[in-house]
Amino acid sequence: MRKRLAEQSILFISILKWVILATVIGSIVGLSTSGFLIALNFSIAFAKKYPYYFLSLPIAFWLSALLVKVLAPEAEGHGTEKVIEAVHKRSGRIDKAVVPVKLIATIITLAAGGSAGKEGPCAQIGAGLSSLFADLFRFNNRDRKKLVICGISAGFAAVFGTPIAGAIFGVEVLFVGSLLYDVLLPSFISGITAFQISSALGVKYFHHAIAFTPVFSELFFLKVVVAGICFGMCSFVLVEILRSVERLSGLLNISKPRKGLLGGAAVLLLALAFSRQYLGLGLDTIEASLNGQPVSWYAFFVKSVFTATTLSFGGSGGIVTPIFFVGATSGSLYARIAGLDLATFSAIGLVSLLAGAANTPIAASIMAVELFGPQIAPYAAVSCVISFLMTGHRSVYPSQILSVKKSPSLNVQVGQQIDELNTQVSLRMKSILWLLRVVKRNK
Repeated sequence: MRKRLAEQSILFISILKWVILATVIGSIVGLSTSGFLIALNFSIAFAKKYPYYFLSLPIAFWLSALLVKVLAPEAEGHGTEKVIEAVHKRSGRIDKAVVPVKLIATIITLAAGGSAGKEGPCAQIGAGLSSLFADLFRFNNRDRKKLVICGISAGFAAVFGTPIAGAIFGVEVLFVGSLLYDVLLPSFISGITAFQISSALGVKYFHHAIAFTPVFSELFFLKVVVAGICFGMCSFVLVEILRSVERLSGLLNISKPRKGLLGGAAVLLLALAFSRQYLGLGLDTIEASLNGQPVSWYAFFVKSVFTATTLSFGGSGGIVTPIFFVGATSGSLYARIAGLDLATFSAIGLVSLLAGAANTPIAASIMAVELFGPQIAPYAAVSCVISFLMTGHRSVYPSQILSVKKSPSLNVQVGQQIDELNTQVSLRMKSILWLLRVVKRNK
């Protein structure tokens, strides 16, 4: 009896400890994220008062790259990736200078028209402040990692207004194919707290209920399955474009600020060649797709190029908002080809691209409910899982650790980082014999 009471007492104290700590982290991240989002919205609105604001792109990328290089090299790229790397390699330790540098560099990039997102900085700001909190109160490495994961969850929840999906994202994004159950409670609490504080401070969120009447049929379900396959291929294309442009940047033996000048000029020329709709966050195009308005058939590909150039050549910002753009526009394209409702499949595409490109199918499925309503959720969940599988062993976050193979016929090493994998096809002898029998029967 005493042992049982002792066990329950320890569990009670542990729960109480993490309820308190997660609430504190959520409050800190909610306040900081709100400040960042308000400053970002003001800067973008101010820049757009001038018709040719995007002409400042080369100078903006140069300044962003210079700030990162001199003050906080960890702030380079799209934020969340660096946090994942810090959790896996440094027990969540993050340089204190990352928070202000990432905030300023991202505002400069997005205000000038750089194609990036706003969630990466929020995740990095949240994780950085959580790491600082752990330093001040001298937490051990295990608790530090849990606090930093809470910071990721809180940042994601606060920036998109999706507290449940944000909490799941923080515990799902670190490993491909597994969840950190010991961090679920604090992640939920920190995400909900950050969301409530940001809402109370006036941050406005995008929630778009889709007018979808579910009429189940085998044909419609098959079209959802095919859509998931297509979205997985779009995720594949997005990741490969990001990798290719990053490799191209690495081949240039010049300083990062000079790469910023070159990248800013490239994005400027792309905008003049295609359209200004691919600059910045691209929220207008996302909303147009979700309202059922047709967009250019090549929009998903062009946005991928804009984003890859921005993030690989000096710009600073997140990757999830561009993923939403690519997903919504590719969903709209698929719906036009298949003769389906544009708004419905734009919504499914938006979450499916997140599932595939970030390897977070559970968070993406929950986000479908939080953003678009419960009626679309079953179909979105099916598409998300298929997209996750079709993308293969690749990710916009190459520091993710692979926990499960996506197919037993692929020879990959579980436990390695995504960027270290060498995927090989390994068809079993039984599969080969089965194929030979099928061919023989059809002759």
